[in-house]
Amino acid sequence: MKKSIVMATTALVLASCGANKETLTTPAIDDFNYTVEQFADMQILRYRVPEIEQLSLQQQELLYYLTEAALQGRDILFDQNGKYNLAIRQLLEAIYTDPNQDKASADFKALELYLKRVWVSNGIHHHYGGDKFVPAFSQTYFETAVKALPVEQLPLREGETVETLLATLVPVIFDPAVDAKRVNQAAGEDLVLTSACNYYDGVTQVEVEDFYAKMKQPNDPMPISYGLNSKLVKKDGVIYEDVYKVGGLYSAALEKVVYWLEKAKAVAENDQQREVIQKLIEFNQTGHLKTFDEYAILWVKDTASTIDFVTGFTETYGDPLGMKASWEALINFKNVEATKRTTIISDNAQWFEDHSPIAEEFKKEEVKGVTAKVITAAMLGGDCYPTTPIGINLPNANWIRAAHGSKSVTIENITEAYDQASHGNGFLEEFAWSPNEIALMDAYKSQTDNLHTDLHECLGHGSGKLLPGVDPDALKAYGAVIEETRADLFGLYFMADPKMVELGLLPNDSAYKAQYYSYFMNGLMTQLTRVELGKNIEQSHMRNRQLITKWVYHKSQTDGDRAVEIRERDGKQFVVINDYKLLQKHLGELLAEIQRIKSTGDYKAAQNIVETYAVKVDLDLHKEILERYAKLNIAPYKGFVNPVYKASFDKNGKFTGLSLNYTEGYAEQHLRYSRDYSPLTVKK
Repeated sequence: MKKSIVMATTALVLASCGANKETLTTPAIDDFNYTVEQFADMQILRYRVPEIEQLSLQQQELLYYLTEAALQGRDILFDQNGKYNLAIRQLLEAIYTDPNQDKASADFKALELYLKRVWVSNGIHHHYGGDKFVPAFSQTYFETAVKALPVEQLPLREGETVETLLATLVPVIFDPAVDAKRVNQAAGEDLVLTSACNYYDGVTQVEVEDFYAKMKQPNDPMPISYGLNSKLVKKDGVIYEDVYKVGGLYSAALEKVVYWLEKAKAVAENDQQREVIQKLIEFNQTGHLKTFDEYAILWVKDTASTIDFVTGFTETYGDPLGMKASWEALINFKNVEATKRTTIISDNAQWFEDHSPIAEEFKKEEVKGVTAKVITAAMLGGDCYPTTPIGINLPNANWIRAAHGSKSVTIENITEAYDQASHGNGFLEEFAWSPNEIALMDAYKSQTDNLHTDLHECLGHGSGKLLPGVDPDALKAYGAVIEETRADLFGLYFMADPKMVELGLLPNDSAYKAQYYSYFMNGLMTQLTRVELGKNIEQSHMRNRQLITKWVYHKSQTDGDRAVEIRERDGKQFVVINDYKLLQKHLGELLAEIQRIKSTGDYKAAQNIVETYAVKVDLDLHKEILERYAKLNIAPYKGFVNPVYKASFDKNGKFTGLSLNYTEGYAEQHLRYSRDYSPLTVKK
C-alpha cells in the first residue's frame, strides 16, 4: 500500500513540475509548484485539490458535470462587464495566435500583456479597481493586425465590416475618456451613465431606481430581488427588462449550463440535492425570481451533501446600484476535518448574537439555520475566476437569512495557495513595526485569517436584522460597503473575545493580535499598493477596510487613548498598536453604528461615513507605500489557473473515473476556454 501511494504521488509531482501526467492523487504541499507566472500587478498561482481521491465514483461524476456547467458561463461575465468585451477578447486572441505576427516586437509583447490582463479581469477594466487598462501597443499596430486577420476570425455581426468594427472598438480600447470605469461610485454623479458595465442600456440612474421602486410591495415579508437577473433597456422610449434565461438574454450559454446541470441531477448524492439542482434548472429556464428564491431556500437547507456548488447570478458588486448579479461559479466539496472548526462557530451562533455590542433592537431573537463549513475548491468560474474570494456567505436575501438561515464557507485550499506562495517575500520585514509583530504574524496570521473569514461569512453576514418596513436596498450604492464593513467588524470584535480560546478556536489569548495588526497595517497602509497613485478607493472591500481602520484610528486620537497610531522611523511610516483591548472596544463601537445604519436604512449616515473614511487617500503616504512596495517585486493581486479534469467512460457511456492535470499554463488555459466554452462569441 505504501509503495502504490508513493508511486502515485510521484506521478503528480511530475505533473506539477511540468510533466504531462494525470492522476487523482493529491501532491504533497512541499512537492507542489504553486506559482505559474507573474505580470503587471498579478501573480498567477495553482491550487491543489486535496482529498479528491476520497470521493466516491458517483461523487466524482457529479463533480465533473458541475465543473463543466461552471465553465459554460464564462462568456456571460465578459459581456456583463462591458458590451464590447467579447469582441475585443476575440480579436486579441486571434492576433495573439496569428502565426504571421512578429512575436519579438514591442507591440506584440505589449498586446500579450494587455490580453493577459483582460483574461484576469474578464474584460478591459481592472478586476479590482475598475479602471480601464491603458494599452502600450499602438493604435496603428492594432488596426493593421486586425485587417490582416482572416475574415472568419473577426467578430462581425450581420452587416458589419472590419472598418465599422474598428470604428466601434478603437475608441473603447484607446480613448481614456470612453468607458473609463467599469463601476463608478463617485458621489454626485449618475452612476449608471458613467459606468461601463453592461447591466443597463439607454437608462439613467433615476429611471432605474424609479422602475424598480414601482415593482416593490411595501412591507413585503418576502421581497423579491428585483433586477437580479436582467439587463434594463430603454428602446423607443419604453423601459423593459431583458431577462437572463433560456430563450432570453444569454440563452446560448444558459442552454449549455442547463445541459450539464441535467447530467449532474441524474447522479446527485441524495434527493434533497437533486431537488436543488432541478430548481436551479427551472430558474435558468424561466428567469422567474420567485423560483430563484425557492432554489436559494432549498440550497441553504442542503447541509448533508458533500459536493456543493454556486452556479449562477449571485453577487451584485459589479452593478453600481448593487442590484444586478454577475455570473459566477464555485464547485467544491467539504473538508471534513477543517469543518469541525466552523461547526463550533455555527453551533454557538446564538451566543455570538446575544453578546454582540449592537443595540438590542437590532439583534435576532432567534438565530436560524446558520451552517458553516470549510471547503475545497474544485473549479472556479465566472466572477470567481481567475481571482476568487476566500469565503462566501449566501443567500444574500435578508428575509431568507432570517427565516431559513445562511450557508457560509471558507475556501481553505485557496488560502493555502496564498500562504505557500508568499513565504519569504520580505513584505512583513518592510512594513511591520518591529520583530515582535513579525513573530506574532508568523505564528498566528494564517490561523487567524481563516478564523476571521469564518466569523465574517458564517456569523457576520448572518447577524443582526432589519427593522420592520426597512427596504433592503435603502442604502443604495453604499449598501455593499456597509454590509462588508459590518461582517468584517463582527469577526474582528469577537476575535479578541476570551470565547475564542474557550471554544478552542485560538490557542491562547494573544493569537488574535496577529489578525488585528495585519488588518490595521493593511487597511491603513499596505492595501494602497492596489490603488494607482492619485486615485480614490473604489472597490467595496477596500473601502470597507479603510473605513474600519481610519474610523478607529481617528477615534483613538480623538479620545486620546492612542490605541493605534502611525509612527515614523528612518523616514518610513508604520502602524503601531499600543492597546489591543482598547482597539477591540473601538471596533465594537463602530459595529454598533454600522448595524444601526443597516437596520434602519439610514442612507445619509451611510453616505457620510463612507465618504468621510473609506474613499479618500493620503497622497504622501500613498506615494511612500508604492515606492517601498516596488522594491520588493511582489504582485499585489493573485489569480489562479484551474486544474484540468478528464472524465473516463466505458464503451456503454458509463462513467469510470476522473483524473486531474495541474500542468496547464495561464495563456494555454484561457485559449482553451475561449475555444471550448464560448457560446456567446461570434463564430463563422
